[in-house]
Amino acid sequence: MKFALFTTFGILILTININAYMQNPDPRNIENGIPIYEHGYCDQPYVVIGKDKTWICTFTTSPKHEGASSQYIVAVTSNDQGKTWSEPVEIEPPTDIEASWVMPLMTDSGRIYAFYIYNGDNIHELNGKPIRADMLGWYCYKYSDDNGKTWSERYRLPVRVTECDLNNQWNGKVQIMWGIGKPIVSKGSAFFGFTKLGKYMLEEGEGWFFRSDNIMTEQNPSNIKWQMLPDGDHGLRSPEFGSVQEEHNIVPLSNGDLYCMYRTTTGHPINSYSRDSGITWSKPEIATYSNGRPFKNPRACPRIWKTKNGKYLFWYHNHSGRDFADRNPAWISGGIEKDGAILWSQPEILLYSHDLSYETGRLSYPDLIEQDGRYWITTTQKTKATIHEIEPKLLDGLWNQFYTKEFIQDGLILSLDSISKTEVSMPTLPSLIEGGFTIELWIKFDDLSEGQVIIDSRDDNGKGIALSTTDKGTVEIIINDGKYLANWDCDQGLLDTKKPHHIAIVIDGATNIITFVIDGVLCDGGEYRQYGWGRFSQFLDSINNADKLRIMPNFNGRLKCLKIYDRYLRNSEVISNFNKYKDIMLSE
Repeated sequence: MKFALFTTFGILILTININAYMQNPDPRNIENGIPIYEHGYCDQPYVVIGKDKTWICTFTTSPKHEGASSQYIVAVTSNDQGKTWSEPVEIEPPTDIEASWVMPLMTDSGRIYAFYIYNGDNIHELNGKPIRADMLGWYCYKYSDDNGKTWSERYRLPVRVTECDLNNQWNGKVQIMWGIGKPIVSKGSAFFGFTKLGKYMLEEGEGWFFRSDNIMTEQNPSNIKWQMLPDGDHGLRSPEFGSVQEEHNIVPLSNGDLYCMYRTTTGHPINSYSRDSGITWSKPEIATYSNGRPFKNPRACPRIWKTKNGKYLFWYHNHSGRDFADRNPAWISGGIEKDGAILWSQPEILLYSHDLSYETGRLSYPDLIEQDGRYWITTTQKTKATIHEIEPKLLDGLWNQFYTKEFIQDGLILSLDSISKTEVSMPTLPSLIEGGFTIELWIKFDDLSEGQVIIDSRDDNGKGIALSTTDKGTVEIIINDGKYLANWDCDQGLLDTKKPHHIAIVIDGATNIITFVIDGVLCDGGEYRQYGWGRFSQFLDSINNADKLRIMPNFNGRLKCLKIYDRYLRNSEVISNFNKYKDIMLSE
């Protein structure tokens, strides 16, 4: 819980906010999730649902840290949709041989398979020096016929030696690999993706896939047929994206084609399609939104799912970092299928944490659970796995962005459709300690010169808000509560003088994030900066000053309408407003 105490009046405001927060806790806040398990290390909590509706969650854990030789894999269960969880059952017990990166598959009979990497050759040194060994060894699996209470003997998958392996430091005698996500089922066949490395540690990655046409029905593990794809000696990768190409995960399309997403250090995730069940793959390309703008993602898990309604979801982090940092917040985009491809929506913030540290503030390796029309996301901060129920309307908003043309009324506190006045009463805005607001306008610029003030509610001490142009041809919001100040601007290159623009500025006091949506597109920094969204201080409080809102005190152009909401609008709501009036506004 964030707090700030300034005056006696401020204490009253804070009490009101806390009461409202306790009644309606933000489901996006990681702290409001339900713990699954906490340990020195806890990663990749993936869930399958048994025939009796039991939830079985498998994950990798250790009493020490990621990569420790004590790393092992376990399963826990829940019979109340994630509210409580059993004590862990060891799939592979903790020894000095690492077992890691377990991925579960539920079959038609209710049998659960668990696929994982096992350091079966007990390799712990390279050139006489100790090394991290949780990606070395064999691809193995066990199964359970009693919802994870007991597990079978260990079986080994036929991972063939390819050029990638022959070029590693062990010349192919040891393989380096791991997988993320869960196996998927398409037309009765099971598939899962994994990454091989051509060089220790975490270099020359490429994607491979296992396919089994009979695992969903075959009861004798000795009779399960496996095919490692693609054909040939090279996995899924493209040299133009560099050495790091890893964490390949897949979803099936309605016609049985496969779609793959994976991470790089280019600042972008990469995608590819297979039209022949994984035998061959299209040339990998930077994944894009439906409008062709590239996704941004650092070296973090780019997780995709297909939902029961035939639509898609994509978890990522919406900035172009090149390393493992800054996995907070987690963003989500919705996908719909059209002509054999997935069209991706503008994203929403799915989960966030006020812990911004590298060690415990990162959110990653999620899974999606869908049951009875409800949705949950699991995730990990590397020490604690948690589960979070997701509001269906958030996901519906993503999927409906392509069609919705409805004007949002909820929270509207100022609406000016014909701007004739130069000054109006400034409506009261919520405290930014958990509260938020949205400014939305249609505007036509005569020029984009610096210093034009579009709206301004600031008093003599600077308290209030202002919207003005910058020297970069952008629009900047300034927020000041009299003690703390925040400012952020939209992306460069999106505004011009040729047509009216729809601009929405969303101030979200729960996440402490400012976003701009320009003409239905969320700013992500483009080619000019790593982030298109900015953070402000958690102590920034009330910006109300009982003053007037000055309209166009110094502006070269026309303000066609102005709306203010006393809450943050979801990006899908902003886009719905844009879709509603864009034809009218752009034709004037």
